[in-house]
Amino acid sequence: MTTSLPITIDAREPVLARRTLLKGAAAVAATGVTISAAGAASVAPLGQTGAPTISTAPLPLGPLPGSRYPDAHLESAKKGPPSFGPSGFPAFAGTMAVERVATGFRWAEGPVYFAAGRYLLFSDIPNNRIMRFSEDDGHLSVYRQPSMNSNGNTIDREGRLITCEHSGRRVTRTELDGSITVIADKFNGKRLNSPNDAVVTADGAIWFTDPAYGIGGFYEGIKAEPEQEKKNVYRVDPKSGDVKVVVDDFVEPNGITISPDEKKLYVCETGFTDGPDNPSHIRVFDLDVAAGKVSNSKVFADMPKPSITDGVRCDTEGRVWCSVGWGDPNEDGVRCYTPSGDLLGKIHIPETVANLCFGGQQRNRLYICGSTSLYAVYTSVQGALKP
Repeated sequence: MTTSLPITIDAREPVLARRTLLKGAAAVAATGVTISAAGAASVAPLGQTGAPTISTAPLPLGPLPGSRYPDAHLESAKKGPPSFGPSGFPAFAGTMAVERVATGFRWAEGPVYFAAGRYLLFSDIPNNRIMRFSEDDGHLSVYRQPSMNSNGNTIDREGRLITCEHSGRRVTRTELDGSITVIADKFNGKRLNSPNDAVVTADGAIWFTDPAYGIGGFYEGIKAEPEQEKKNVYRVDPKSGDVKVVVDDFVEPNGITISPDEKKLYVCETGFTDGPDNPSHIRVFDLDVAAGKVSNSKVFADMPKPSITDGVRCDTEGRVWCSVGWGDPNEDGVRCYTPSGDLLGKIHIPETVANLCFGGQQRNRLYICGSTSLYAVYTSVQGALKP
């Protein structure tokens, strides 16, 4: 069943706007504040404030067209004899297919699953909102708007939402009472670029990436000049709140995650967007959570240029699942790698894929943010019980 978001137009809105303006003018006059002083206190809108996609023929929900069991959208890198599913690829879970579960977004990103409520939150960046997909009945609703053009989201060990905001140029935490705490918005006294994605380790430290995509224009944030000399990966200390650089040699650091044993840190490098000679790959580091440091950087997996990988997650066995998009349409979707970096298989999605996460009560449903739509597919593995 398709659940649409109602769009209402109030014919009285111009009248209400004039009344509000008159009241504001009276208040200014009463307090003796000059017009110039009042204007100086104004602030710019928070990026693209939302213009919902309206279509008379929306992308249909349900299994993708042409799906049958086993689903041809699942492709194993290991070729073998015919079987009930793709050989050696853990995306296969039996009588299932890749489904489109929600649509109507401008750029879907940053999915995070909340098991207690059986819902998924994800960003619709240009529309300046965080969406909520209820897994039990398929209901779609707006969780927060404006969202400061939120991008990546994750959850900490206390069940609180951690959000990277483009137009806010900050990382925030939504407390259990709904209030919002600013976790990081500056480094060395200068504003961050546009935090993109985050992960939380068991000690409560928040690790996040800070490329410049959100300040490159007015579509996904507020256009501005970067104040940080480099595009860094940062760590926020869980006790002191100090923000420190842990990696400073990325062209554009993007998606980020950790291995189930918290001994590896994975970061997507999407520098290819800035020039054809720049890399498009996933880097892996040895992670020392107690010391708050990483070491021994190496390339984990190269992406087929001109495609890039934007988001990344691990399952309980340490396999790495990542998004693919922006290049060859035949590569759009999800890739799965062994912990040693060997390609296991692909999930083909008919749109550029930005990010993904595991959800469902058994953590075996992979949610995929693909441009204008949210997709889901059951797997034969479980996502790591880490954000």
